[in-house]
Amino acid sequence: MSTADSAVSAPVPVPRRLPWFPIVILGLMAVGIAVVRTRPELERNLQGWLTLALTLLAVILNMLWFVFTPRFSWRVRLIGVFAVALLVFGGRNLLRVDGTIDGTGIPNLVWGWTPAKGARWTGPDSLKAASANALSTNTAAQAVSAPPGAADFTQFHGSLRNGLITGPAFATDWKATPPKQLWRQPIGLGWSAFTVVGGRIFTQEQRGEEELVSAYDLLTGNVLWMHVDKAHFSQWQGGEGPRATPTVLDGRVYAYGATGILNCLDAATGKLIWTRSVLTENQLENIEWGMSASPLVFDDRVVVTAGKTPGPVLYAFSRETGEPLWKAGNDSASYASPMLATVAGRQVILSNNAAALTLHDPANGEVLLTHTWGAGKWPKASQPVVLPGDRIFLSAGYGLGCQLLQISPGTDGKFTANEVWRGNRMKTQFNSVAVRDGFLYGLDDGRLACLDLANGERRWKDGRFGSGQSLLVNDVLLVQSESGPVYLAAAQPDGYRELAQLPALDSKTWNYPTLAGRYLLVRNDREAVCYELPTPTP
Repeated sequence: MSTADSAVSAPVPVPRRLPWFPIVILGLMAVGIAVVRTRPELERNLQGWLTLALTLLAVILNMLWFVFTPRFSWRVRLIGVFAVALLVFGGRNLLRVDGTIDGTGIPNLVWGWTPAKGARWTGPDSLKAASANALSTNTAAQAVSAPPGAADFTQFHGSLRNGLITGPAFATDWKATPPKQLWRQPIGLGWSAFTVVGGRIFTQEQRGEEELVSAYDLLTGNVLWMHVDKAHFSQWQGGEGPRATPTVLDGRVYAYGATGILNCLDAATGKLIWTRSVLTENQLENIEWGMSASPLVFDDRVVVTAGKTPGPVLYAFSRETGEPLWKAGNDSASYASPMLATVAGRQVILSNNAAALTLHDPANGEVLLTHTWGAGKWPKASQPVVLPGDRIFLSAGYGLGCQLLQISPGTDGKFTANEVWRGNRMKTQFNSVAVRDGFLYGLDDGRLACLDLANGERRWKDGRFGSGQSLLVNDVLLVQSESGPVYLAAAQPDGYRELAQLPALDSKTWNYPTLAGRYLLVRNDREAVCYELPTPTP
């Protein structure tokens, strides 16, 4: 055979084509994620879940292509399938879900041997040892006095539950004069905030299988007393522990636990005065993320929200004895706290429920207005805002957006509500807004925003604070970010201006900050810190 014949008969190598299917799938995934991430009014939680869904879909399609493509031998494909199966099986056994990464609800995966958060209270430590002598068996009050510059902060979200805090001015240049840290210490699980009365601070927390109402010294952080209930609420996204903030009035603490235990305690000693198990006594199912509404205390009564079971949504009890007074409404509870306000010249209780906002007669709970919104599909954790001119502002996350209502008295002694405007430019999730000089300030899907009350138009939106919380203090916005640091910003409609920041905490924080005069209290499910804010320079 000649050399020419050999050349002709030799096989010609066929160039291997690019694997277009996986390339196209990955390209479409990238485009889809870019579209999702660049939608300006698409909320972070939906963005997160859509991004995760697109990624998983791309992985599944490429795995199917790998299994059925003739591009690889059956042995290579079999080894690949076995490796993926081993990875999935190993992941299920080596990893576990520990809550969520943040307020988007995306699962936080940790190694299976990582200790659970609540495990730190099962063994001895300095704080637990100190607490052992301060449980609810105490009958003698420990002497505590309010330090100079302190003020009372008696209930959730301020004295009127509207996020407005008035008090002494403080320096806002925290680089020149930083806040003074008075104490920092571990604290039990939960998303309760602090209330402050007479130098004592009160909160709720979870330690092991015990749900606590706790009292500490404002100035030192020392434990004064702890009331213990054998109760434990846990939900994979929301985590463990109580959510509601205690209310303090006339020397008594009223606390509502995550499983529906309502306690009335002596503020000085922690001695139990009376208790009710609201959900159990009324055969109500708990809501998905646990009872979160703080007790509303006024006149001779205590008002709390009910559970998931449709029916009466508010329950009133005697402040003195805990005996039931009335129950009212026809809805399921959500996560906002009931509040007392004057609307159209009449004192009412506002309740932001699963499917509607309701206004109630405080005397007997009679429903005076039912304004349907949200249809009960998504949680509502934001406080309604009662505005001059008999208007009410409502907001929520999860696609519900915001709306302004005009309330008018009806001929039958009830009210009617007319919508002034609605929009999606204030999408509060866990946050509630506050109002100053005709402008709304709050976290719009994790970014601080200012809305014009007249028309609902956004003036500005800036910063990234996640599922944080905010208060309006005089003319300053105090923002507790989800990641832990605290920020100050100017409450002005002409643009975002950051004034200061403080690295107070360094892990997921869903608790509201508390400002008691010049004393700033922040906490999350790991630690609590107290700062004394600097006085202004003359």
